[in-house]
Amino acid sequence: MGNIVAVVGRPNVGKSTFFNRLIKRREAIVDAVSGVTRDRHYGKTDWNGKEFSLIDTGGYVVGSDDVFEAEIDKQVELAIDEADAIIFMVDVESGITGMDQDVANLLRKVKKPVFLVVNKVDNNKRAEDAVEFYSLGLGDYFTVASINGSGTGDLLDAVVEALPEVEEVEEEELPRFAVVGRPNAGKSSFINALIGEDRYIVTDIAGTTRDSIDTKYNRFGFEFNLVDTAGIRRKAKVKEDLEFYSVMRSVRAIEHCDVCLVVLDATRGFDGQVQNIFWLAERNRKGIVILVNKWDLIEKETKTAKEFEKHIRSQIAPFTDVPIVFISVLNKQRIFKAIETAVEVYKNRTKRIKTSVLNDTLLPIIEHQPPPAYKGKFVKIKYIMQLPTPQPQFAFFCNLPQYVKDPYKRFLENQLRDHFDFNGVPVSVYIRKK
Repeated sequence: MGNIVAVVGRPNVGKSTFFNRLIKRREAIVDAVSGVTRDRHYGKTDWNGKEFSLIDTGGYVVGSDDVFEAEIDKQVELAIDEADAIIFMVDVESGITGMDQDVANLLRKVKKPVFLVVNKVDNNKRAEDAVEFYSLGLGDYFTVASINGSGTGDLLDAVVEALPEVEEVEEEELPRFAVVGRPNAGKSSFINALIGEDRYIVTDIAGTTRDSIDTKYNRFGFEFNLVDTAGIRRKAKVKEDLEFYSVMRSVRAIEHCDVCLVVLDATRGFDGQVQNIFWLAERNRKGIVILVNKWDLIEKETKTAKEFEKHIRSQIAPFTDVPIVFISVLNKQRIFKAIETAVEVYKNRTKRIKTSVLNDTLLPIIEHQPPPAYKGKFVKIKYIMQLPTPQPQFAFFCNLPQYVKDPYKRFLENQLRDHFDFNGVPVSVYIRKK
């Protein structure tokens, strides 16, 4: 399993800017309004050849200041539970606040590596001011200025040094299907219905599943592991259905599976949290099947399923080539259809297409509809091959790769989808110099 590093701290200390620097893209929207970070809080980064997932807990807090207090405590507790190392960020401009003190109190008891990071230190005067943070009782601190990145190198050296070695577990090469979704969408019931025995105790309280269990499963002559992420709550204190919680929970499962079955509750719709989980799977280039559960509770008109499906597809554009299966775990409706679909998606994800077939099929289409000329220069795509990667990636070789823009790449991706069925699978298109 990969390592997870969580960035905690109160709002506006510069967590997002720091996060962006590490992920090297403007993933988070940075704005001075308190609490504007939305759903861009997960990314992979590597340092000194060690890869880890970075989770910025900032974007999950919604509500007023007093709500913030409670929320931040919950997030910190979660980070303590889930992460392998914790970066606690404070801000030299505002000095130690009551909220910082609260967070420090929680972190002092932790056995995991905690890094106190004083942000916005961009001159000597501020470096002197930083000394007051010793009084948080977390020992030494690192000073950084996330806006220009100074100091982040030393911090990251220390962080990767402290991360536990990831043991490479010899796993059976069985495909892994992860069942993900927000708490109470019916993930455990879905798995129970499949396996036909109550392996999991299911009650109506969100978050009763105590343990992430892999279940070996054989159906349609196809054997795979089912991974349940229905939420391992060790802390009795985390009662509420936390936004952050289900995302953080899903990170590990998603990173280590082949196909994600994203279960959503039809009565709640395809809301922000489900979308987070969907994009998390997409960014990790996993196969995806969307399962709309509790469909039996929806008042049907003639077009309901179509409308609902259309709405979901509008939300997941441009990656709309994803199977959506309407199920009712309660009535055991279409559960096996769901698994069959996941098996299909798995096959699509591991599909290899012969180079000759690729070229014979796509080159004529490309010739007929070449990339638009750019400043009078004509782009000629001469050759296509599938790269030897675990998921579908294709290289299109041409004379002027820099002139092939995103819309045309999407056109190429759509052609691949039309001719070779990559339903449910993110496809990467690379334009390379011949």
